[in-house]
Order: sequence, then C-alpha cells, then structure tokens
Amino acid sequence: MSIWRAIMKKPRTAVRSCQRKRAPCQEGREKRVLSGRQVKPSTPNGLAGRQEEVLLQASLSPYHLFRDPADVRVFRENLLSWYDREKRDLPWRRRAEGEVDLDRRAYAVWVSEVMLQQTQVATVIDYYTRWMQKWPTLQDLASASLEEVNQLWAGLGYYSRGRRLQEGARKVVEELGGHMPRTAETLQQLLPGVGRYTAGAIASIAFGQATGVVDGNVVRVLCRVRAIGADPRSALVSQLLWSLAQQLVDPARPGDWNQAAMELGATVCTPQHPRCSRCPVQSLCRAQQRVEREQLLGSRGPPGSPDVEECAPCAGPCRLCAPPTEPWDPTRGVTNFPRKAGRRPPREECSATCVLEQPGALGGPRVLLVQRPSSGLLAGLWQFPAVTAEPSGPQQREALLRELQSWAGPLPAPRLRHLGQVVHTFSHIKLTYQVYGLALEGQTPVTVAPPGARWLTREEFHTAAVSTAMKKVFRVYEGQQPGTRKGPKRCPVSTPSSRKKPSPGQQLLDSFFRPPDASSLKSTAQ
Repeated sequence: MSIWRAIMKKPRTAVRSCQRKRAPCQEGREKRVLSGRQVKPSTPNGLAGRQEEVLLQASLSPYHLFRDPADVRVFRENLLSWYDREKRDLPWRRRAEGEVDLDRRAYAVWVSEVMLQQTQVATVIDYYTRWMQKWPTLQDLASASLEEVNQLWAGLGYYSRGRRLQEGARKVVEELGGHMPRTAETLQQLLPGVGRYTAGAIASIAFGQATGVVDGNVVRVLCRVRAIGADPRSALVSQLLWSLAQQLVDPARPGDWNQAAMELGATVCTPQHPRCSRCPVQSLCRAQQRVEREQLLGSRGPPGSPDVEECAPCAGPCRLCAPPTEPWDPTRGVTNFPRKAGRRPPREECSATCVLEQPGALGGPRVLLVQRPSSGLLAGLWQFPAVTAEPSGPQQREALLRELQSWAGPLPAPRLRHLGQVVHTFSHIKLTYQVYGLALEGQTPVTVAPPGARWLTREEFHTAAVSTAMKKVFRVYEGQQPGTRKGPKRCPVSTPSSRKKPSPGQQLLDSFFRPPDASSLKSTAQ
C-alpha cells in the first residue's frame, strides 16, 4: 500500500494557510534517529512518484513544508555558499572531484558511503585510504579474495558491508561490463547491499543526478528546520523527509548539495550541542523560531505574544508535531527536535573462548585461530576457539576443553586457566567473553592445523582478519603473561597482578577459597 493510500484512510488535516498568534502544537524532543540507510520506504519513480509527493504535502500543515519558492532558493544558495567555504578536506571528496572516469568516480563514492555507514569520519579516513591504495578500481576489488577484504576491514565493524561491497564489484565486472549503473533507481535495483540512500549518494555525487538523500544528519537538519516533532521513524515522516530532500536539492549541483546537507548536520546542527549562530539557514529554521518565541513569552516584557508563525492545522491534531505527552523542554532549545526515539536494549549472550598458544613453536610463539561460519555475526572472520556458554554455567570449562581438543588434539586440561572477561557490544548483541588461556609448554610444536584453523605468530594475529573483540580478548591473555606489557591505556583491563596486595589474613582465607579471577572490560563496537 502506498503512503498516499494510507493517508487517504484518515481524516485530512490540510490547511490553506498558516495562522499567527495561535496556541502552538507541542514539539518533540531530540533523538538520534534511524537514518535513511535504515528506513527505506518505496522509492518514488518518475511522474507517479512526483504526483505522490505533491499529494502527500497537500495533506499536511504548510508550517512543516517549503511552500514559498523564495525560501527554497535561499536555502540552496546559503547552504552551498557555506559548504564552499567550510567543507572538510576528505580523501573521498578529493578523489571524486579529481576523477574524470565516471566508473572510477562512482566506485570511489560507493566505497566511502559504505564505510561511513554507522561509522565516524575520523575512523573511516585511514581505512578508506588503505582500501583505495590496495584496490583503486572495481576490477581490482572484484579479483580480491574475501579473506583479503575481511583482513583490511578488520576493526571497522559491521563486517557484512565489506563482503557486500565486493559482491557488488564482482557483479559490475562480470555482469554489467565493468560499468556502474548511472541512476539511483538502477543502482538500487542491480547492486547488492545498495539501498535508497547509497544509491542516491552515488547517483548525485558521481553522475550529477538531481536526487535528494536522507541520512541521520539530514533527518536532524530537516526536522529542526521545519519543526517536525513526530517520530522520524514513522512511514509518514520518513516519506515527508525524502520529499523535502528532493524538493530542496539543487539541480545544478546535486552532489554538492547533498554533501552540504550532511556536512551541516555533522558539524553545525549536531545532536547535543548545535552551533546555531554559525548555521547558514538559521533564518529559515522553525526550531530556532520556536526557541525565540518561548524566550519572549517567558520574559517580563509587555503582555501579548510575539508575531511568530506557528503550526495551525484545520482539523484534529497535527501529525507532524510532537504528541501532547511530550511537551516542549525549554532547557533543550532546538535539540527538542527530532523526537527522541526509544532504543531496544541489545540481546545479552555469553561465550567462553581460549587463547591456545605454543610458546616454543618454530619462528616464535603461535596462537590457534579458527574461522567463523560464512554467514551470521562476524561471518568469515577468525577467532580463538570458543563455545556458547551460560554466564556461570558449571559445564563451561569442560565444553571449551572439548572444543579445543577438536582442533588441536589431546591437551593438558589442568593448565587451562580462567583469566577474566571481556564485554563487547555489537549493534544488537551484548556479548560477554569468559577468557581462558592455555600454553602448550614442553610439548612437541604442532606445525599443521586442520582445515578452518591456523597457527599464527603474534605479529600475524594483529594483521589478520579478526574482530576488535578478539583483539581485546588477546590483550587480557597478554596481560597475564610474565614479561609481557599490558594492553593500551585506551582499553584498560583489570587483572589480578594489578590489584593491591592482600593482607596476611586475606591471604590465609584465599588459600582455602580461590574463586576464578575475573576482570571486565566494557566497550562499544565501532
């Protein structure tokens, strides 16, 4: 069912004009919201899509729209002038601007947009630079192995992105003659993992198609500029935001305009501490007007309300304002927009994992890694042998020992030591690793590993396709080894050796009761 049919089932609240000096609707509180990469309503296509956008806007209060062409023109001019002066110097922008080959340009934009999903710009810069040095063209990436892709992507998070990017490159090379699709519609239809946002970004920046894009930054900018307090994740608001982005995009410079809107949200119209005095479109910002109105109403000036335009739907509550249950918070100013959306807590799981090491191996100490399945969480990456376990299950140690023996044969069970724990939060899972260690000292070194396993030196481990969580597990292990320096300060680990020496009485008690040592390290996946 289209968004227009859904709207027609409800009473219309269209208005002919905005009114002044009316009681305002309640605006909502700000929240970092799902981006256009996550909310993907059906893409308007051709004349039917434009007609649907017109009908959608006709059903809503003009207060939340851009009905005056002069406002659209000022918004475009001010935003692009600001962008030309203030834009950050980023490697993907330099590469796209300097590349004359359209396919190479589109590939450069594609890589950057995939890497930037859910990841900060500062983190992406180094990964992007190394990626483009290793695989400067679609053909280079298509010929790479998944192992190489995972190895370079390691630490960037959301690992399926790299796999899908390579799948898309292979499809372009093998099925599309090496040429990227030229429109947002065909990019989304033909390339795996390319959604509405990524398709629009590539089409506008690389090919100059006048198509708007909506990511989390653009959502925040538009919700504030038009005082949209309703839930931005709803179908109605999401469709409207895409409609506004399409209306505002500059047909002469679509790629620059889209990047400018995202740049504004990332550097000025930020989630918690916006720099409104430096905003190039402040004069058009309904959220700022609301702040000024509230300040005037709260001052001790003469009676009467200021002459500020407000939302005034003709019938019923406005579907774009915040509900009455979420009143305006004067301490938050413009960050009342967008509406704060609840986030579901991550699912909690527990795993027992072991660093199995051969200290006397030829060429230096080696640790055993096994490869994860080709689908699911951290697909195809390498990890220390592990088993799913209950947080305090009595069978944890035995199950882990059996898993280790399935890879390395008979092992000295008494040497298996519990070292601590690592708590690592992925996007939807909070995973607690119970960390064990086992050093095979005094045994004949093993040089061959079974299929799906590898014995790596410590240097090889740090450059392998392993997750950030496994590197933290290894730091716990290293922190327990004599003569080994502790992990970096940015990921401190509390270990028994770092604790205060117990008193003689406590030592006596400890001789009778020795619970497993436990350390914890909490972090969030990048």
